[in-house]
Amino acid sequence: MTLILTEEEIAALLAERKPLPPDYQARIQARPERGHKERELEIQGDGGNDFRLVVRQSASNPFDFSVMLIFCPRDTSQTFRLCRYNGRSHEHTNTIEHQTFYDFHIHKATERYQALGTREDSYAEPTERFCDLAGALECLLGDCGFDRSNLQTTIFDEGATT
Repeated sequence: MTLILTEEEIAALLAERKPLPPDYQARIQARPERGHKERELEIQGDGGNDFRLVVRQSASNPFDFSVMLIFCPRDTSQTFRLCRYNGRSHEHTNTIEHQTFYDFHIHKATERYQALGTREDSYAEPTERFCDLAGALECLLGDCGFDRSNLQTTIFDEGATT
């Protein structure tokens, strides 16, 4: 049985607070695979939901990347892509809107596209908010309820010596 989520359920999952582990930056650094670099990080939200953060980039084209937030319902092998922040490496068409573009873009899960029988995150919007993989990751973390407040930061004064 295919998992179908309403707009309200999708919004709640996106908004759920997702605390990042202190070492998330090291753990999300993509590792070489066949033809691309990829890394996944499992995250549990404060509501008890399980998520997977996936970072993927082509080894040959720096604009061919994707940063995804995936919902992983418990006691099932199903996954549900809540959103995907993609590079400018391919043309995208929104079939319902008859809109085609070639740009950096953000895929969003929608009830309308699920009803068509297409992938839950088939709808996308062009964006100027990021232009590389690091920027896409920052946008996704900021947009999707990730909490970095428990992370240690080091601030150096300009004149400080170590």
